[in-house]
Amino acid sequence: MNDAQELMSGTSPAAALSTVPSACVSKVELRVSCKSLLDRDTLNKSDPCVIIMVQAQGQWTELDRTEVIKSNLHPVFSKVFTLDYYFEEVQKLRFEVYDIHGTHSIGTRDDDFLGGVECTLGQIVAQKKMVKPLLLKYGKYAGKSTITVHAEEISGNNGYVEFSFSAKKLDDKDLFSKSDPFLEIYRINDDNTEQLVHRTEVIKNNLNPIWEPFKVSLSSLCSCDEDKKLKCLVWDYDSRGKHDFIGEFYTTFREMQKTTEEEKVTWDCVNPKYKSKKRNYKNSGLVILNELKLHRVYSFLDYIMGGCQIHFTVAIDFTASNGDPRNSCSLHYINPYQPNEYLKALIAVGEICQDYDSDKRFSALGFGARIPPNYEVSHDFAINFNPDDDECEEIQGVVEAYQTCLPKIQLYGPTNVAPIISRLAKVAAREETTKDASRYHILLILTDGVVTDMADTREAIVRASYQPLSIIIVGVGNADFTDMQILDGDDGVLRSPKGEPVLRDIVQFVPFRDFKTASPAALAKCVLAEVPKQVVEYYSHKGFAPMCPIADPSYSISGTPE
Repeated sequence: MNDAQELMSGTSPAAALSTVPSACVSKVELRVSCKSLLDRDTLNKSDPCVIIMVQAQGQWTELDRTEVIKSNLHPVFSKVFTLDYYFEEVQKLRFEVYDIHGTHSIGTRDDDFLGGVECTLGQIVAQKKMVKPLLLKYGKYAGKSTITVHAEEISGNNGYVEFSFSAKKLDDKDLFSKSDPFLEIYRINDDNTEQLVHRTEVIKNNLNPIWEPFKVSLSSLCSCDEDKKLKCLVWDYDSRGKHDFIGEFYTTFREMQKTTEEEKVTWDCVNPKYKSKKRNYKNSGLVILNELKLHRVYSFLDYIMGGCQIHFTVAIDFTASNGDPRNSCSLHYINPYQPNEYLKALIAVGEICQDYDSDKRFSALGFGARIPPNYEVSHDFAINFNPDDDECEEIQGVVEAYQTCLPKIQLYGPTNVAPIISRLAKVAAREETTKDASRYHILLILTDGVVTDMADTREAIVRASYQPLSIIIVGVGNADFTDMQILDGDDGVLRSPKGEPVLRDIVQFVPFRDFKTASPAALAKCVLAEVPKQVVEYYSHKGFAPMCPIADPSYSISGTPE
C-alpha cells in the first residue's frame, strides 16, 4: 500500500449517494413487437400503436409512440425508442397498446385499449429481450396477448448511417393498378432470429419507387459488425394488412459501403418461389442503394483507446485563511492518522486521472504564498520548487511534495487563480500544433475561499475554453462558496467581463463539505462526471478523430467520406 492509499484508508466508507448527481451510463434503444392482440374491429383486424410512458414524481407522462400498423394482430413496429439509462436509478416504464380508429385520440373509448404492462428499464436491459403478457384494467389478462421489448445499448464506437434506396421494374401485384411497394431491412442475429431495423414509407402505384432517405444507428443496423448479415424484403402494401411479397435479397453493411456516385450497389430482388418454379426467372425487380453517408460519433473511450493522454495538474491554495499548518485547526494541518481535506480531494481525483496518463507524472502547483528564497508572494509556483520541472511521480509524489513544501512557505494571499489557469491554457495550446487528439489537460484547483480575482478568472476561463482543458474546482473548508457557482456554467453561460461567452462549459465546482461522509469515489464521480463530455466536445469542435480509431479511417469525424 502506498502513502496515498494509506492516507485514504482513514476516510469513512459510507457513501452519501444523495450528494452525487446521476450520471447517464449510456443510451439504450428499445424496439417493440406484439403477438396475439385482441381484435377490437368488426370488419378488419385491430390497427395497433404502442405508447411508452415514464414515471416521474409518481406521475405517468407519455414519452413517445410507435407508428400505427394497419389490420395486424402480430405487429412488429419499426419505431425505435431511445432512452438515457441510469444504473443507480429505478426508471419505471409503462407500455400501452391501443387500437387506433382514424383521427380519434387515444384512450377516448374503453375498447381502444388492447392492454398494457409496467416494468423498469433496468429489467429490460438485464434481460435484453423481455416478453410479458398484456394486462387490461384491474389486472385482467388480455387473452393471450404479449408484448416483446428488445433493448440494445448504443455503444461508444458508434455513429449512424444515412441511406437512400430506390427500386426498378418491380413485379406488379395489383390487378387494376401498380404495386404500392415498401422496403424492410432486418438484422440477422447470432441466434438466427431477425430484428427489424427499418421499414420505409409506402410509395403508391409505382414499380420504380424512390424511397425517402432515412437514418439508422450502426448499433441498430449491424451491432457495429460490418459483416453481420442483413435481410431486405420488398412488399406490395395492402390496407388490410395482407401485404403481397415481391422479393428479397441479402447483404452486409460492408457490401453496402461499396456504393459510389459512379457505381451504385444493386441487388436482384428475388422471390424464391418464382425462382424454383420458373425456368427463365431472373428477378422480381432491382433494388438500388443510391447513397450512403456514414456519420461517426466518437465517444470519450474512442479517444482514450485511440491513445489520447490525460495530463493532470493540481493547484493548491496556500493563502493565510487556511490557518497555520502547525495548528490542528488548520485546513493544511498534517495529521499522520487522518488526511486533511486537501489531500482527500487530491487523492480521490488524482487516483482516477492517473489511469489515463502513461508516464504517471503530474504537475503540482501552489498559489497565494510567500516562497523561498526571497519570500515574495507567488500565485503560480511549483510545490517541488523546481521551476524547470514541476512534475511529481504519481499521486504519491504529489502528496510528498505537498508535505515537504508546507514548512518552507509562508501562507499569505490573496486568492488569485487566474495566473495558473492562464498558464495551463498556454501549455494546452501547444497541443493544438500537433493537430491530433493526443493530449488533454485536467486542472484541479483546491481552494478554501472565493477567488479574489473573479474578473480575471472569468476572462482566463473564457480563453481556456478554446483549449484542450477542463477545470475542476473543489472548495475546501466551511467558507461561503456561493459566488464560486458563477464559474460553473450549469446555471447559465459563463461570460468574460466584456460579455464574451465560453466556447465550452469547462468548469465544474463542488464544495468538499458535501462529500465529508461519502467515499472518495463519490467525490471523484461527481467532479469528473462532465470530463468525458468535455473531451468529446473539444475534439469534435476541432474536427479531430481519435488517433488510432476503431472506425474506418477513410471517414472524417463529420461522417462523410473524405
